[in-house]
Amino acid sequence: MTFVQIIDYKTSRQDDLNQLLDQYVSQSQGKRTVTHSIVGRDRENENHYVDVVEFPSYEEAMKNSHLPETDRMFQEMMALCDGMPSFTNLDVVRDENLNKMLADRMFDELAMTGDRSVAEEIFASDYADHDMVKADPDAQGIDALMADLNMWRSAFEMSFTKNQQIAEGDFVTTLWTWNATHTGEFMGLAPTGKKVTATGSTTFRCKDGMIAEGWWHYDIMSVMRQLGIMEGMSA
Repeated sequence: MTFVQIIDYKTSRQDDLNQLLDQYVSQSQGKRTVTHSIVGRDRENENHYVDVVEFPSYEEAMKNSHLPETDRMFQEMMALCDGMPSFTNLDVVRDENLNKMLADRMFDELAMTGDRSVAEEIFASDYADHDMVKADPDAQGIDALMADLNMWRSAFEMSFTKNQQIAEGDFVTTLWTWNATHTGEFMGLAPTGKKVTATGSTTFRCKDGMIAEGWWHYDIMSVMRQLGIMEGMSA
């Protein structure tokens, strides 16, 4: 279970504290178990700060607290603070990235059903789609998105496995594996019943709770080889 520690403190020497934190990051390389740190400044009190530190688990946080580098950093931090910092220890019981949820609906719901109403719920009306494999590599709008999706769905019975997903700011990148059975015409090739697989990645840019832009990268050459299209072109 992810563990978060919230450190609440006051200081008039935040620049010195930032240098201390930079030094700690450098000195604890290969030892620390911290995965994420956010420092926020109170808009109503410029000397009031909150540091949110994330760990994979409480146990990993305890390992980190026992490092000599951590103890030294804490002692030096105390000298820079106005009074004693307060600490709040939290087990994370709910962690949702709403942009990730939009991407998940694309792969788990829209790609599986082809339901246009789902597309209208998660994609902006002026959605821009970038895919160098398509005739128009910079198609725009939900109509273009659905036309492309329906082409794939009419040619294959398919599913996506999300191997990894990373979100930062407005962007969500999903690494996926595509598994499919060739059941309809594809690139002029009649259905073969062959099972094919491919790997790829999709990066979505989200805005105002909708997917505004997407970039697709995948191994189309592997799909063509598995279907025998490459051999036909060579011949």
